[in-house]
Amino acid sequence: MYKFLEETAADCMTRSVKTVTRDLTMRALLLLFERDDFNAYPVVEGAHAVGVVTKLDFLKCFAFTPAQMVPRYDDLMSKVVADVMQPAFIYVSSETKLTRVLQLMVEHRVRSTPVIDAERLVGIVSREDVMRSLKRCTGADD
Repeated sequence: MYKFLEETAADCMTRSVKTVTRDLTMRALLLLFERDDFNAYPVVEGAHAVGVVTKLDFLKCFAFTPAQMVPRYDDLMSKVVADVMQPAFIYVSSETKLTRVLQLMVEHRVRSTPVIDAERLVGIVSREDVMRSLKRCTGADD
């Protein structure tokens, strides 16, 4: 377990991150969620992360409200990521201890955390990445 205490986000993050842009439609986002089976995508402009969009953000489009009980499907699917993304999001640096990443994931109930260094997206850490690191560091690879 002591080895895990020394692990950083850089030790287990995925460096090749699939991202989306603000102008991607909900229709296209749905196809990405289906294809990749991810729960969230960082939203980027250039190499800079400007937000995160999750499956829950997608689903919020379809929540009924007193003002609009039956939203029009085609209208909703034409919305863009910028309309639903979270511009304020939790992220870490590549040097952040994995214990801190784990703490943030548990406290904020997030499934993945973007890794940003010098304002540039350099990776992403998922729950599965943390679990693999725990297994590797504790020698539980039986």
